[in-house]
Amino acid sequence: MRDARMTTAVQGAQAPARRLIALDIDGTLLGEDGRVPSGTVDALGLVRAAGHEAVLATGRSLVGLMPVATRLGLVEGFAVSSNGSLTVRLDPTASAGYVIEDARRFDPGPVIHRTLGLVPGAHVGVEDVGWGWTVNRAFPDGLLNGEQKLVPVTDLCAAPATRVALHAPGIGRHLDALRATGMTITPAGPGWADVTGPGTSKATALERLRICLGVPAAATVAVGDGANDVDMFRWAARAVAMGHAAQNVRDAAEEVTGTIAQHGAVAVLHSLLPTNIDTTALSRLAAHLATAVHTAPGTGVVVRVWHGTQADLTRCEVWTAQGGSWVRHAPVPAGTGATMRGIENAAREAGLVYPRGDEGRRRAHWRASFTDAGPAGFELPLAR
Repeated sequence: MRDARMTTAVQGAQAPARRLIALDIDGTLLGEDGRVPSGTVDALGLVRAAGHEAVLATGRSLVGLMPVATRLGLVEGFAVSSNGSLTVRLDPTASAGYVIEDARRFDPGPVIHRTLGLVPGAHVGVEDVGWGWTVNRAFPDGLLNGEQKLVPVTDLCAAPATRVALHAPGIGRHLDALRATGMTITPAGPGWADVTGPGTSKATALERLRICLGVPAAATVAVGDGANDVDMFRWAARAVAMGHAAQNVRDAAEEVTGTIAQHGAVAVLHSLLPTNIDTTALSRLAAHLATAVHTAPGTGVVVRVWHGTQADLTRCEVWTAQGGSWVRHAPVPAGTGATMRGIENAAREAGLVYPRGDEGRRRAHWRASFTDAGPAGFELPLAR
């Protein structure tokens, strides 16, 4: 732990190469009032435009994660839910908005029976992925995301589960007895415990994702505020606790940022951006485009756009020439819904140069673009 525990708003000079940024939701990106602090969505868009992987890592079930991901503008990329049991690829073209990439299931029977033996009146819920929960007793409103279906205990134990929720006064006194079943038990207050499979946590899911994405271990960041974030802090090269977190959680982190009311997570996100671009002086699209272009490595840069059935763009990305081939660097989130003319205007606003005609209206020289995945519509070379 550093001696000077300050907000991270002034961290670093030039932003580093691509990083994996693991972000807790409740208490980090979402307040107790259910509101997203101002500036959060804009900061997430900028770090994605800088080429970083912003990954939600939450104890929430998948049905609780998805609406928040949409509110945060994270409709593509990856997310970890259910304290590491589920890893999904966010995909706006998929019917549910996601594709399950990894699911860690376990036999819930032993821990459920042990719980009810210790606390006969306990509420027990088994996650029904993408829908809600099967429960032995109805949980009070607001404690579970999604629907609830009452079933006998034998049905709760009948099939492998991704997560089990336990709710009862004083259940925290029985954590050691529950851990003796071999499951991972994560407390979330004196009356709540989450159960996942052996060795399953946010950290284990993030490590698998890090390897899959090819991000170096030294290029990992984690931001959170809860007991279920402590393992994630040990995993990350840079661990940041929110200022309102409990003392033991803050002690587990390398840094402490501001509280959620002080926009602590936003400060961390801004610390990962290049310092040579004043994004506050630019429109949102120009800021995203400038950030993507100025952080792109390689010898050449193009912005590639895709159309749907209308003039509006359904996808906008910056690609860079590396080693004789074109490589995707980053999305331009604000480019979705814009037009090609809007991209041109934003590029000029950001001081970026692109080829144009010498006469008349001097229109930009867009060219047809092709990638390994097929036609990309059009691309425009950009110079810094």
